[in-house]
Amino acid sequence: MNPITGPGYKEGEPKSTACRRDIILPIVSIEALKQHQVYQEQASIKSGDNRQEHGIVFCNIYGGFFNPSHVGDLFQGLLKKAGLPHVRFHDLRHSAATILLQARVQLKTVQELLGHSSIATTADIYSHVSSEMREEVVNKMDNFFGSS
Repeated sequence: MNPITGPGYKEGEPKSTACRRDIILPIVSIEALKQHQVYQEQASIKSGDNRQEHGIVFCNIYGGFFNPSHVGDLFQGLLKKAGLPHVRFHDLRHSAATILLQARVQLKTVQELLGHSSIATTADIYSHVSSEMREEVVNKMDNFFGSS
């Protein structure tokens, strides 16, 4: 493996076998990706001879990797435009996992979706959701058994 010196990107295998997985996408995501593909095709035509195809779904106008800080800047601009508070781009992953757990998706399913090699990792990171769910169970038991 050749180390990268300075800024750069290295394509390679995922960091664990759990990261290599098939995922099922909801129709809304598939439709959004189809629209994005049309946008990418249009951008490819506009960039002409300067474009290099690397098979990247979300790429810069030349077909290469986005600079991560630029992605963050674009994301922050969208948040500001929408009147939403500052959050890191990576926080979207945590938000999605939290929403799934609150929707009663099984922890094992969320673990597989996130690519965590161990369910303990998922449970540790999202224990706050589990606590809220346990509290809700206790409240339901109280209601069922008539406790006040």
